[in-house]
Amino acid sequence: MSSSNDILDAAADLIRQRGVRRVQLSEIARHAGVSRPTVYRRWPDVHAVIAALLTRQIQAIQASVPLDGADRSALVAAIVATAVRIRDDELLGGLLLSDPDVLAEYTVQRLGTSQRGLLEALRVAITRGQKSGTIRRGRAKEMAAMVLLIAQSTVQSHRLVAQELPDRAWRRELATALNGYLAP
Repeated sequence: MSSSNDILDAAADLIRQRGVRRVQLSEIARHAGVSRPTVYRRWPDVHAVIAALLTRQIQAIQASVPLDGADRSALVAAIVATAVRIRDDELLGGLLLSDPDVLAEYTVQRLGTSQRGLLEALRVAITRGQKSGTIRRGRAKEMAAMVLLIAQSTVQSHRLVAQELPDRAWRRELATALNGYLAP
């Protein structure tokens, strides 16, 4: 019996090969070597599979760059590193290139599981930084939401200004924006 991860891996392979719009649930099942009812027992439709896949990808990236520093500079460095990994991830970056509106559907038009996890991690890190005096006072939950918006919009729009803002400058300017926002 295939696990949920096997099915999500199959979905990722198909999305990389053909783009998200041309992937059907029956193809995901076939590629994973399972029946359609097996997939339907876990997810109601292809959109739910894609949402679960994106959540898994973002959570894996978040886990690889923990937001556990006690000061602003460590937090900003972790946010920039996370943004770069999301931007450069084969699946997520590929969707940004080939299907930005589909990715936006899952990241801009609704607050999903992965974003809620990022918000909570940011809230905790901001609270820690406030206690250490390296992050300004304010409502940590609201500040976390603004930091997420800054980082998310920077990732989603980076190709638009890539010629004017090469990678090194992109990283530096994102860090500058975050430092400026969070500074006491």
